[in-house]
This record gives sequence, C-alpha cells and structure tokens, in this order.
Amino acid sequence: MTAPNSFSESNAPKGVEHAGVIDYLGFHSESNEVLMVLVEKRPWIENSPQLFQLQEKLNAYMSFILDGEMIETYPQFSGKPVRVRLECATPPGLQETAFLQHVYEQTSLQNIAFEVEVVGGMCGCGQPMADCGASKDPAD
Repeated sequence: MTAPNSFSESNAPKGVEHAGVIDYLGFHSESNEVLMVLVEKRPWIENSPQLFQLQEKLNAYMSFILDGEMIETYPQFSGKPVRVRLECATPPGLQETAFLQHVYEQTSLQNIAFEVEVVGGMCGCGQPMADCGASKDPAD
C-alpha cells in the first residue's frame, strides 16, 4: 500500500476506488489513536461498483494493520489503538449501511474502532472532498 511519507506528500490518487492507497494515516493526539481514513467523494449509487471497491479498500487497510506492516513502517504507532474512519460525501444507502454494520462488528473483534462520517465537504486530509489528495505527516 502507498502510505504518506514522513517528509513528503504522496501524489497517489485518493478515494475508495483506489484500493492500494491509504487516503490518510496519522496520529490523533487528543484521542491517543492512530487514525486511518478512507474517502468516498462520490454519492452512493445503488448497484454500482462502489460497495465492492469499499470492501477491497477496507480489506487492504485491515491487512496493513493486522499483518504488522503499519508497525513496520511506523514503529511509533506500536501499542496505539487504531481507528478507521470512512468519510463520505453523502449518507450510505441501505445496502452500504448493512455492509458497514458488518464491518463495524468485525473490526471491533480485532479491537479496531470503525466509524462512518458524512462530512460537510471536507475530508480527513483537510481538503474539500472534491479536491482530496493531500496527505499529512503521520508523525503529527
């Protein structure tokens, strides 16, 4: 997976449709958690490939966390709780909500917090949803 570098920004494309890219990875000092964000800039469309793309990206994130790659890459995150957030431009539909409930249940079994946030035009990287593409320093 492509993760932000400590000293430079990743130019990799962001969004749920890019399964091999971490949209945002950083440390949230107030909650003392590692925060990983997936960004869905598109409105949810029934019977589109979005749900499959979301599943693929979530699988990649979970693999990055659970297989130890995150700690190998960012040893400063060792022992820190992890929160995965899906930030989307519009509320998920019924099909997406059912899937996301399953994700919540499965991640909680691994002691990984999972949440969904419909954001008012801004994503976790601090950019407007339409312009999301910047990454932050994971040491922040």
